[in-house]
Amino acid sequence: MSTVGTFCLVLHSHLPLLARHGRWPVGEEWLYQSWAHSYLPVVATLRELAAEGRGQLATLGVTPVLAAQLDDPYSLRGVHDWLGGWTLRAHSAASRLPDLAAHEHRVSTAATAEFEAHWRHGGSPALRALRDTGAVELLGGPAAHPFQPLLDPRVRAFSLRTGLADHALRLGGRPAGIWAPECGYAPGLEHDYAAAGVSRFLVDGPALRGDTALARPVGDSDVLCVGRDLAVTYRVWSPRKGYPGSAEYRDFHTWDHPSGLKPARVTGRRVPSERKRPYSPALAADAVQRDARDFVDTVVARLRALRATHGRPALTVAAFDTELFGHWWHEGPAWLAAVLRMLPSAGVSVRTLGGAIDDGLVGDPVALPECSWGSGKDWRVWAGPQVASFVAANDDVQRDLLSLSGLLRTDVRDPLADLLADQALHALSSDWAFMVTKDSAADYARSRAALHAGRVAELAGLLRAGRRRAAQRRTAHWADAVPTFGHLDARDLAGSP
Repeated sequence: MSTVGTFCLVLHSHLPLLARHGRWPVGEEWLYQSWAHSYLPVVATLRELAAEGRGQLATLGVTPVLAAQLDDPYSLRGVHDWLGGWTLRAHSAASRLPDLAAHEHRVSTAATAEFEAHWRHGGSPALRALRDTGAVELLGGPAAHPFQPLLDPRVRAFSLRTGLADHALRLGGRPAGIWAPECGYAPGLEHDYAAAGVSRFLVDGPALRGDTALARPVGDSDVLCVGRDLAVTYRVWSPRKGYPGSAEYRDFHTWDHPSGLKPARVTGRRVPSERKRPYSPALAADAVQRDARDFVDTVVARLRALRATHGRPALTVAAFDTELFGHWWHEGPAWLAAVLRMLPSAGVSVRTLGGAIDDGLVGDPVALPECSWGSGKDWRVWAGPQVASFVAANDDVQRDLLSLSGLLRTDVRDPLADLLADQALHALSSDWAFMVTKDSAADYARSRAALHAGRVAELAGLLRAGRRRAAQRRTAHWADAVPTFGHLDARDLAGSP
């Protein structure tokens, strides 16, 4: 069968959690929920499809700070305990909600078995094994998910090198592509990427004025940008609608508070929680097949239209946060499996980003504007009036970080400087401004950003004053006095452009 075109699925895993020595922040519950409900079933689904002889199924991005959490011994013990608690919660509901309890027992015990078989030694072995089968391409990124356009070029390069080095350390090779945090771009970033050995990155479709049919060189560089096709992506989930809102799927927001389980189906968008109907796995399974067929029809129609417009085979890229599949949308992993099985039968080639580029799906150079995938597709979420104080504080953090350059010896690593650099990278995370702009755990975001920025200012001041013993005494009281990125070497700041 001749193909109508090529489809790329891109999933990006990221949570606004930061490493602490021996433990993680208050939000570790977020990590365990996403791990149990998304990362375990999505990886298991891709492994099952690979065992059927299917290759180049998806392109996966895992931010370095999340990769560190997925490998951390404390987190591994914590999620294993959490999985056991999930099963116990299912059993506790058996007398009141027998059908739901039986479903949750099956799902939780399957998750525990998946973890024990493939994740006990961390996320990196699980991801590396999946990549080595040829099922996925792995993307890298800057160390702690900063909004790169707002960074000093020297800090930006340092953060990217640190993140790429972390990826190589955990996964056995430097990635060719990255998911640029928040799909943030400023003209000239492509030269930073080329210098770091990055050959491709993702942008949001409006940055290309919706012309996402091919990967394109950026400016006069050889670095390619690949655009997220919103016409296809928004079929699944958009700011206003998508499959997870269908009446048959499990409702994310309705809780059985004694057990912590979710007993209801969506039923209707305006139906209050107390009037929602009980969740039915059978009804949801039928909806999965219906919506998978609809999505495949959408992809085929889109690719045919693009081929007619461009006169050549075209590409469509659907890109999502991984947490949509399983965490926010309980049936999401089953839907992914159905789609990835149906697409080839419909004449669609499924490829990774690298595979699509190797197939020659590359167009003419393009000049990209300032952009992101946030509200307005510009920088307002991370640089708007609501977060002006964050921008100013981040400028101070960067000045303190760069002040280290004149204090560092070149012949030996400085643990205090490394710790300061690690704290600075965390302070510069894009998550803090996003959470404030969107009023999502805004107080948590403000406190975390202020904590890291304050530590950077204090430690930088002590080091500039030559008060190393005072700095050692002060950092000894920090709960996370060991850098998240153990390979981080502050001397590398001197290598920044």
